[in-house]
Amino acid sequence: MSFSIFERRLALRTVKALSNQRTSSAANARKAYSSSLQARRSERVSAFTHLVFAAGATGLLGSYFFYSAPVAHAEAPPAGRTIRLSEVRKHGAKAERRWVVKGSKVYDITDWIPNHPGGEVILRAVGGVIDPYWEIFTIHKKKDVYDILEQYYVGDLDPRDLIDGKVPSNDIEDPFQTDPQRDSRLVVHSSRPFNAETAPTDLATFITPNNTFYVRHHLWVPQIDPKSHKLQIELPDGEELEYSMEDLKTKVGHGTTFKPVTVTCTLQCSGNRRQHMNEEARATNGLPWDVGAISNAVWTGVRLRDVLADAGFDVNEYDDSGVRHAQFQGAEAYGASIPIEKAVGRREDVLLVYEMNGEPLPADHGYPLRVLVPGNVAARSVKWLKRIVLSDEESQSQWQQRDYKCFGPNQGGQNVDWSKAPAIQEMPVQSVITSLRNASPRSADDQKLLRVYGMEEDAVEVEGYAFAGGGRRIIRVDISPDDGRSWYQAELIPEETHGNKSWAWTRWRWLVPRRLAGRQFVVKAVDEGYNVQPESYEPHYNFRGNLTSGWHRVPYSKQRRD
Repeated sequence: MSFSIFERRLALRTVKALSNQRTSSAANARKAYSSSLQARRSERVSAFTHLVFAAGATGLLGSYFFYSAPVAHAEAPPAGRTIRLSEVRKHGAKAERRWVVKGSKVYDITDWIPNHPGGEVILRAVGGVIDPYWEIFTIHKKKDVYDILEQYYVGDLDPRDLIDGKVPSNDIEDPFQTDPQRDSRLVVHSSRPFNAETAPTDLATFITPNNTFYVRHHLWVPQIDPKSHKLQIELPDGEELEYSMEDLKTKVGHGTTFKPVTVTCTLQCSGNRRQHMNEEARATNGLPWDVGAISNAVWTGVRLRDVLADAGFDVNEYDDSGVRHAQFQGAEAYGASIPIEKAVGRREDVLLVYEMNGEPLPADHGYPLRVLVPGNVAARSVKWLKRIVLSDEESQSQWQQRDYKCFGPNQGGQNVDWSKAPAIQEMPVQSVITSLRNASPRSADDQKLLRVYGMEEDAVEVEGYAFAGGGRRIIRVDISPDDGRSWYQAELIPEETHGNKSWAWTRWRWLVPRRLAGRQFVVKAVDEGYNVQPESYEPHYNFRGNLTSGWHRVPYSKQRRD
């Protein structure tokens, strides 16, 4: 009988639990190993599901993930007493017993923390109120989760610490209080978590400066000490290795050091231009990104392929290993995965990056370590990377399983089967107009530009970007000054890039006599696979508003024409 990687790994963890608790002989360990494999076959475990894995009669782990650990509260206080908020504060992450407040009740969750599916993220909340975190992680809002929490009840907050039966807001820690300062030029869509796009005026350069590079967060920005930060790698057999930041920059692998590699790469959110789908088709769910949820940078790091090889994974002959996916986990609990062939492909340029545009990664972009997955949706380039798992299945995070997917135009968000839609990886062809301005021969600044194009009359200068996923090169940008009635080809601006494929966007420019300008300019791009942007939005409408790539239309106002 053969077992999957996850089954073997889960069984190994069961055996380790037996060993740690010192309650089992070698025979019991082997029995637990076998029974856990069978349990795994009968019911798959998901990192964000609950009550799905029982460890058998031994009761070693209780039910896996959202289930209480059968560990006695040997040092917990007697339940039912009144507790001051100041006492709760003393039971934070560094205390022997860790407490939290939910509503007006106090819970000692010390013995449950090892089973928490979000790992050490919960330590941010101990010693304080967890309600703000449950507003972020809404998966907690289920009866069985509340029932589990009640098992750890130790008392009630003293009424003197409450206002109208609740903890005052100024006594509740803000999960986002340590987020960095941001550039005022970013166009903000939400502040907590912070999400902001690059302004059109800042999309005018081939390389986007770090401080105006668009920001997409699902949670807070974790505070990480690069000197102590470790990247954990879990191999198919369950063996785990660690790499420090110093290791990644200087470590001697199989006779050679990890060589720093530089790649010019564009990152684009799957929801870029979602607002256009809202306006041109129907309302969608998600942040109303305009054209700036995309940016381009020069990234430096080490090849994931080289690090996995150093860890002992055969990056050339992996078909028989059972590994199909590389899962990435961030320090703030975000998770995603990519197919293993993308992760270790010789020409795929997947990097573990520590520099952005020649500087250390900014906090908003993953400091001190991020995985960079060129050509794929930016959601797979996990920031604040702390763990890589080689697995036979995708990441089970909610962002891989129930987000970043597309459905048909007729499907709403209430009853869709998320498991039937593949996770977005590569992005479709895309182009956008970022600048539309008049150029006049009467202007000294414009005369040189007009001469380049052999023009002596009033003109309209149009600029923008084009991009295609999968490393596909942009071969043509078609521009229309009259809403698609006539077409011309824009000039593709050559730039120096680094990487095995066309991972960066293409900047383009075009000048048209002003007399030809109608009321609306339109742009569409073509990549080397001859994929072309669709004319309208309705045929590829999806309720999440992902992968919006219809023709980009920009009105040319009467004031501009006159």
